[in-house]
Amino acid sequence: MAKSEKELIAGLADAVIHYKVEEARNLANEAVASGADAYKMTMEGLAGGMEVVSEKFDSHEYFVPETLLCAKALYAALDILKPHIKQEAGSAKGQVVLGVMQGDVHDLGKNLIKAIFESAGWQVHDLGRDVPLKKFVEEQLRTDSDIVMLSAMMTTSMVGMKKLIPMIKEKNPNVKIMIGGSPVSERTVDEYGADSTADNAPNALREAMTMLETLRKGLAKA
Repeated sequence: MAKSEKELIAGLADAVIHYKVEEARNLANEAVASGADAYKMTMEGLAGGMEVVSEKFDSHEYFVPETLLCAKALYAALDILKPHIKQEAGSAKGQVVLGVMQGDVHDLGKNLIKAIFESAGWQVHDLGRDVPLKKFVEEQLRTDSDIVMLSAMMTTSMVGMKKLIPMIKEKNPNVKIMIGGSPVSERTVDEYGADSTADNAPNALREAMTMLETLRKGLAKA
């Protein structure tokens, strides 16, 4: 008996949370075969599952090996779903420069952000991890990206954001900057001069869409 949309979403989330790679792949194939909305499967199923994984990681129930296995399940399903995601007609997507701050190699969150943004039709320029500060500035100028997203999972790497954000804004005052990672808070946003933060990938996408709309309205008035 074919699964309902609700059952597929719950199944995909469960497969990610419990790092069932083959089950994630099978459910993704089943979703595609049934004509289910691939974007909804990605955002509510896969990303929803990773939100739970992030909570387990933060509470020390999961550690790096488990989260990497969860990510493996997510990407197994995403590889199948992504080609079937329908882009909204006429919806202008933006470009984002993305990377993990210098001195930091924790890139699971960054990789999830990349997957979700690409699924939503954004062009992502992924600089990887342990990225020198000037590389962010150079890549934003090279690509003329709308948003620069900085990730840090350690306070020692987070402090580099305070130096980097003015460097980026000096070269392009219009660019929007989103920062994220476990030590980042709303207070960090204000203190460092960033534009926004988000505690998970779906929220980051929503924040990015809002910033992009604001940015384009401002340029239209100029």
